[in-house]
Amino acid sequence: MNSPHRPGFSRFTRFAAGAAALAGLALGTATAPAGAAPAGAAAPGATAPATDQNRQIYVALGDSMASGPLIPNPTGPLACGRSTHNYPHELAARLGDTELRDVTCSSATSKHLTQPQPLELLDLPMGEAPPQFDALSADTTLVTLTIGGNDAGLVGIAQSCQTLDPRATPCKEKYTEGGVDQVAERIDAFAPKLAAALDGIHDRAPAARVVVAGYGLYIKPGGCWPYQPVLGVDADYLQGSVDRLNGVLATQSAAHGAEYVDLATPSKGHDTCQLPSKKWIEGYVPTAPAAPLHPNRQGEENYARLIAEHLTAN
Repeated sequence: MNSPHRPGFSRFTRFAAGAAALAGLALGTATAPAGAAPAGAAAPGATAPATDQNRQIYVALGDSMASGPLIPNPTGPLACGRSTHNYPHELAARLGDTELRDVTCSSATSKHLTQPQPLELLDLPMGEAPPQFDALSADTTLVTLTIGGNDAGLVGIAQSCQTLDPRATPCKEKYTEGGVDQVAERIDAFAPKLAAALDGIHDRAPAARVVVAGYGLYIKPGGCWPYQPVLGVDADYLQGSVDRLNGVLATQSAAHGAEYVDLATPSKGHDTCQLPSKKWIEGYVPTAPAAPLHPNRQGEENYARLIAEHLTAN
């Protein structure tokens, strides 16, 4: 169980990244060392000459919701758990004539936008990923960002709420003891970090359209215990925390020249309680190749569709 004071995506996305890397090696999938770009792509931060003035230079920033750990096929630094079918890759394919610089990385927090991110694979050090902002440049025309889940520690909190005992004390009581919602405080403390990050994107890529993609719908109201092993009150608390984070993303986007894309509302009917064919996000025990409590390929594809529709309509 993660400490309540440590970003909670890290433990599970490190495991997922390790599993994805081992799967990639077993399949003979080529991956690049930390900081390197896939064959045929520009290195993060590099400025490639555009042969067409209408060509998009797209930089994807963010954490494991964007990187897609355990979704085939892995690419980039092994420990980042980055997939060729995450929403940045799917979005770039939809846009056409686009150079993608995907530097999303599992376990990333907002500080890793401007600082190197230490990488681990199955608890072994794997070097570090450069600051994600290194991929930005004056020729960048589009930026997507999904960040904040690790700042708040949401997946670790969700893991701590698991129970198969219907009479168990709701974990919400632990996180709201004394009338203070610890998770809400962490989410609110993230707001100025996001504001600074958005300003930093504009400084480094002044011509770019900046899109902030929210987090999806993880569990329906009341949950679906024991299919997903959290009590109904905790299911509502957990999704409410995700919703609060999405609210911060939307508010700060509006205040700092970015466009927020809501991925939770269109996800209704595709949460972890649904049949495998309907789910966009995997539950505690995945039924498709994806990390626990993370989007699967269908989810990433639909997130890309929703972002593309926003870009087209606005």
